[in-house]
Amino acid sequence: MEVSVGGKKRARVTYGFDEVAVVPGTKSIDPADVDVSWQLGDLRFSIPVLASAMDGAVGPDLAIEMGRLGGLAVLNLEGIFTRYDDPESAIHRIVSEPAETVVSIIQEIYKVPVRKELITKRVRYMKSHGYPVAVSATPTGALEYASVAEQAGMDALVIQATVTTVEHRSELNVSVPIEELCKSSSFPVIVGNVCSYEGAMSLMQAGADALLVGVGPGAACTTRRVCGIGVPQVTATADAAAAREDFEARTGKRVPIICDGGMRTGGDIVKAIVSGADAVMIGSPIAMATEAPGKGYHWGMSTSHAGLPRGTRIGVGAKGSLEQILFGPAHQDDGTLNLVGALRLAMSYCGAANIREMQQAEMVIAPALAIEGKAQQRSQGVGQWR
Repeated sequence: MEVSVGGKKRARVTYGFDEVAVVPGTKSIDPADVDVSWQLGDLRFSIPVLASAMDGAVGPDLAIEMGRLGGLAVLNLEGIFTRYDDPESAIHRIVSEPAETVVSIIQEIYKVPVRKELITKRVRYMKSHGYPVAVSATPTGALEYASVAEQAGMDALVIQATVTTVEHRSELNVSVPIEELCKSSSFPVIVGNVCSYEGAMSLMQAGADALLVGVGPGAACTTRRVCGIGVPQVTATADAAAAREDFEARTGKRVPIICDGGMRTGGDIVKAIVSGADAVMIGSPIAMATEAPGKGYHWGMSTSHAGLPRGTRIGVGAKGSLEQILFGPAHQDDGTLNLVGALRLAMSYCGAANIREMQQAEMVIAPALAIEGKAQQRSQGVGQWR
């Protein structure tokens, strides 16, 4: 639906997670019988959860634990773990710095060059534990670092920027061959980020094996405030999913859609799947794990930008082990623990046996969702108002 915002300027109405709800089905299924697995190229994962390539959330040890639990964690090839022999010292400086000066400290820490020998060391260490290894780089960084990670044994590459496009104009003739990187790789390539049908379609046509959808929704991201750019995640995911369906109808290739950012609870993940996502990428919920390198803190990937930071450091606390966050048992009632269990239960309510069936569940616009009947929770700061 379009409305006029004044003059000849038209705007679409769009929706985020807090503005919609999922309608139960007319049949149900036992949660134990639900299949939440998803496929990336030849790799199959038992849960549709990726841990975001952010230094406060993912280090080599957490990536290994994520693999053990059936998910996929992505290590940032341009982060602290590939710049420092002793990344813990750099992380300690970030988490202990006062809020007023932390951005400057982060900028200073990320000025240290990436070292290719550390890329090799980290990837080999993760690979030695027997789980799929995924790494992330910016489009320009991918040109320089992907081959190093490949030789060390990586299984999947994420080419990621705030916004990634196939066509990029520059007076300096700076061009990143996204299509060449995708089509010449022997491993799956995930590309992002996008937030529109057209953006998703162009990257699929360029050969992306999966797409990251989301510009600015993450808890530690400030892109929407700094640049005014972004589309709420329900609409962005649904638009990208529509491109996926049209692309598959024409080519026979199904490109997974990964909703990236903006999800804090199990309910958010459920709505991302119903919006059309095949999997989700989360950062701050992973940063809450006791195994996360940030020790209860989380910061945006663009916080270190020298000229225009588009992220911030936030305190998320340590809620429990990674296993508790993903599978429980939950010792809090606010939906931030046992995320996979919440997805399974919601799928059982909808009678959906797998992710593709859950994508067909009915969704409604629900402006009263957060407040209907919840006056006591709100006034007491408990439950969903925690």
